[in-house]
Amino acid sequence: TLFRSKVSDEFKPIIIRPGGSFSFGLAELWRYRELLYFFTWKEIKIRYKQALLGVLWTWLQPLTMMVVFVLVLNRGLGFTTGEVPAPLFYLSGLLIWNLFNHSVTNAAQSMVTHGHIIKKIYFPRLAIPISSIGTATFDFIISMLIFFVLLTWYQIKGMIMVSFPFLISGFVVAYLVTIFTSFSIGTWLAAINVKYRDVRYVLPFLIQSLFFITPVMYDTEKIKYGWAQKLLEINPLHYAIQLIRSGLSNGDWKSFLDLQWFMPVILICLFVFSIYIFRRMEAYFADIV
Repeated sequence: TLFRSKVSDEFKPIIIRPGGSFSFGLAELWRYRELLYFFTWKEIKIRYKQALLGVLWTWLQPLTMMVVFVLVLNRGLGFTTGEVPAPLFYLSGLLIWNLFNHSVTNAAQSMVTHGHIIKKIYFPRLAIPISSIGTATFDFIISMLIFFVLLTWYQIKGMIMVSFPFLISGFVVAYLVTIFTSFSIGTWLAAINVKYRDVRYVLPFLIQSLFFITPVMYDTEKIKYGWAQKLLEINPLHYAIQLIRSGLSNGDWKSFLDLQWFMPVILICLFVFSIYIFRRMEAYFADIV
C-alpha cells in the first residue's frame, strides 16, 4: 500500500506485517472500528431489506417456536418446567440458542461471502466474523424485548417473582459466554471454509446435533444418564441457559458456579485454538477465497 508523504512528493511503502499466531490484533481492530461498524450495519440492512415484516421477524421466530414447544412438549407430552412458567422457560433457551445459531452460521460463511473485498483491500480479516456476531447481537437485543414484556406480565399476574437486577446480571454473563463460544467456533469454521467448502454441508448437521445436547427444550434435572450429563457439563450453552433460568427461579447461582469452575478453561482453549487456526490460514485468504 502506498501513500504520499507530507514532506516530499515521493511515495513511501507501508509495510503490513502479519500478527503472531495467537495475536487477536485488538489495537488494529480498534483502528478499523468504522469498517467493523459498516460491515455490521450492512448485514443488518441486507437481512431485512424488502421483507414485509422487517425486524418483526426477529420476534416472530422465537415466539412461534415457543408456542410449538408449549403445545407439543407441555400440553402434548406432559413435560414440566419446574418453577418457571413454560413460555419463559422455552423462550430463555431459544434466545441463547438463536444467538449462537445465527452467530456461528453467519460467521462460518462470512469469509467466502466477503471474498470480493478481501481480494481488493487490506483490513483486519477478523473484522468479518466479528461483524457477523454483531448482527446476531442486534437480533438478540430485539428478541429480549419480547422476553421482558412476557416476564413483566407474569410478574403482574403474580405467577412468578423475579429480582430484575439478579436476572439482568445473568443475561449479561450468559450473553458473554454465548458470544465467546460463537466467535471461537465461527472464526475457526470461517477459516476452514475458505479452503474446504465442505463446511457449508457439515455445518447444518453440526448445528442440529448441538441443539439436542443444549437444554433449550428440556430441564437438565430430568437428565438421568451419566454420559448425557457429561455432555451437558462441557457445553458452554448449557451454562448460559441455566444462568438465565436460575435467575427466573431465584435459584442459587453460587452452587451452580462452583460446579462450573472449568468452563473458563474450555472457553479459553476454544478461543486460542480458533485464533491460531485463523492466523495460520489468514495469509492465503486472498489467494484461494
